[in-house]
Amino acid sequence: SQYSAVDTNPLSVYIMQPIWNEIIKIVPLWIAPNLLTFSGFVMILVNYFLISFYDWDYTASGTSPGLVPTWVWLFSAFTTFCAYALDSIDGKHARRTQSSTPLGELFDHGLDSWATSIFVLSFFSVCSRDNGKTGVSVYTMYIYLSIVLFNFMCSHWEKYNTGVLFLPWGYDISQVVLIAAYLLTGAVGVEVWQKPFLFGYYITDALVILLIGFSLFLSFPQTLYNIHRAHLKKTLKNDSLYEGLLPLVSPLLLFILLTVWVVLSPGNILARQPRLFLWMVGVAFSNVICKVIVCQMSSTRPELFHWFLFPLALVVYAAISGLLGWTEEVVLAVFTALVTAAHVHYGVCVGRQLSEHLNIYIFSLKKRVQE
Repeated sequence: SQYSAVDTNPLSVYIMQPIWNEIIKIVPLWIAPNLLTFSGFVMILVNYFLISFYDWDYTASGTSPGLVPTWVWLFSAFTTFCAYALDSIDGKHARRTQSSTPLGELFDHGLDSWATSIFVLSFFSVCSRDNGKTGVSVYTMYIYLSIVLFNFMCSHWEKYNTGVLFLPWGYDISQVVLIAAYLLTGAVGVEVWQKPFLFGYYITDALVILLIGFSLFLSFPQTLYNIHRAHLKKTLKNDSLYEGLLPLVSPLLLFILLTVWVVLSPGNILARQPRLFLWMVGVAFSNVICKVIVCQMSSTRPELFHWFLFPLALVVYAAISGLLGWTEEVVLAVFTALVTAAHVHYGVCVGRQLSEHLNIYIFSLKKRVQE
């Protein structure tokens, strides 16, 4: 299928695009576009693990500010900007080197589906978790992450139905806000997040309200409107309502199962292991969405239940029924490791199959030699 995306965000069109058009001129023509995509993702990962090292349980910024060195925040701003830039120029570079392929599109969106949660999880270290005075509760973090992932899912569900990816306005805005937040933290210290700045509200409150407002009143209505418009124009890719709604079943079941675990966990798993649990949420979500992206690109129908829901349902049942007892955290850790390994394995397999099928290398512009 021919890739088509529409970007109407003024921030992107008037400010960022001209910057990317300049930056791309310094990228050598022999570099494969997927290498740009992947480098950006690796930077996000390195940054995430660096922050995790200093702030495993999201308390460093709240209880004793200064535990995270200033250079880490500045490094976060730098890596976030680089990842944003690389993610924005990979497609331009592919067109420039005449190497646009479905593999590149899948690679880009697949990594984005995972990076989305990692961006959010890194940012939580800035505001720290609730310690009675300042910070954000782990439940707010979970809801916040879910809303961001819901937004991401909406744009791909929309593409599944309309064939066009309308780039959500929230993306550019969120990246610029993230970079600014890291720079501010580096310059002033984490204390800036712990003092009310307007009418007794904290900056973090403002960000949460902005996010929810953007999602519920801008992104989601826009998605429904675009699908409705395609329906009127008779350009919808799926005739039946059932087929149109099919990709939403697994993500919604995933969210329900995870929420049941969070709410009914006897050991209060989210409060005990927020970093592990939220990481697992992001990986599981990414895998479910990747399947939707593959179906949308290959015009095939997604399965009703993603395989992952079955082991998850078992674990959640064992946890909330008290079967796991004190081993709940251990089981979460093992489960998280397995899910992450399965997701990486899935990505490698799909990449390999596509590169063989299309007769191209993933990270090189050289053509494969036909056997």
